[in-house]
Amino acid sequence: MAHEDDPLEHERASWKPSPGLAVAVPDPVHNPGLPPHRERMTDQDPASMKRAVRGVYTLFYLSIAGSIWAIAAYMLFPIESGRIVDIRNNNLFIGLGIALALLAIGVAAIHWSKAVVSDKEFVEPRHATRGRDTTREAAIQAFADANEESGFGRRVMVRNSMIAALVASVVPGVVLFRGLAPFDSPEKPHAGDPVYLLEHTMWKKGMRLAHDPSGEPIRAADLTLGSAVHVIPEALAAVSHSEGYLEEKAKAIVLLVRLLPEDLVESEERKEWSYNGIVAYSKVCTHVGCPVALYEQQTHHLLCPCHQSQFDVTDHAKVIFGPAARPLPQLPITVDDEGYLIARSDFNEPVGPSFWERH
Repeated sequence: MAHEDDPLEHERASWKPSPGLAVAVPDPVHNPGLPPHRERMTDQDPASMKRAVRGVYTLFYLSIAGSIWAIAAYMLFPIESGRIVDIRNNNLFIGLGIALALLAIGVAAIHWSKAVVSDKEFVEPRHATRGRDTTREAAIQAFADANEESGFGRRVMVRNSMIAALVASVVPGVVLFRGLAPFDSPEKPHAGDPVYLLEHTMWKKGMRLAHDPSGEPIRAADLTLGSAVHVIPEALAAVSHSEGYLEEKAKAIVLLVRLLPEDLVESEERKEWSYNGIVAYSKVCTHVGCPVALYEQQTHHLLCPCHQSQFDVTDHAKVIFGPAARPLPQLPITVDDEGYLIARSDFNEPVGPSFWERH
């Protein structure tokens, strides 16, 4: 019964003296103890405490104002014009709003802990194992005491303003994410539709397959058995960077491979999509869009170097390993009267990573 409230009783029973070389000295260092407690001005003067509390929730409200200003600046200073001055103003005023919101939260939290929260010193013994039930109950009581001393439960203005400031500080970031998506316009009515954009590339019926990046057309007779060629639409070479060269190339890029015709496993609807053992597949991985550019000639496997998805070229580029969710889209091809490889049509499905909107 003497040790009923001792949380370390069960540990002390197993403690044993160390067999080391410890030496007892005649003048051991004494524990100096805690220094005398110094009361703050807010502990001595109720009016000072009220001013401190008022300052805390005022800073939280200032943080909310900064978050609101960041959202307003996003709308007041658009960047759709592409002018440097508009982009500069957009970044400046949104950044100032977010900086004010986060800085005010930080200053308010520090001021709250320094001036309002109870300022008592104590020593807490530590132990590695589970305490007794009395210890666990004491821990719960400690949380209750901390709530009482900090005033979190009873200082409604401080608590509510802090919660509102934290919630508001996240909103500008959510709003800014909207700016990452393209918008529809009269000139580009499908700019905001990912399904349409990824379902339609530069490939069309009769367009020649060309070497990347030279744009030189490819003859079927020039492809050797086992070769793998990086291909772009012939018309892409005439597109400038300001006209969207990289965007179009990212969707239309193709890997062209020549195998023995008897090695191909082709379904009835795709038998006309290849030419004399030559097949063309999108080079964009269906996992997260990395370039599938590593070809293993003996196994006829394509490897994505980012996450090791593997595709079987002989069997409709089906996934045989890795996180990719679907086969690589196939480009139907044939040859024209001069023996150059041409596309029969565009891809029959969206290229690139799998996403929930695709059909």
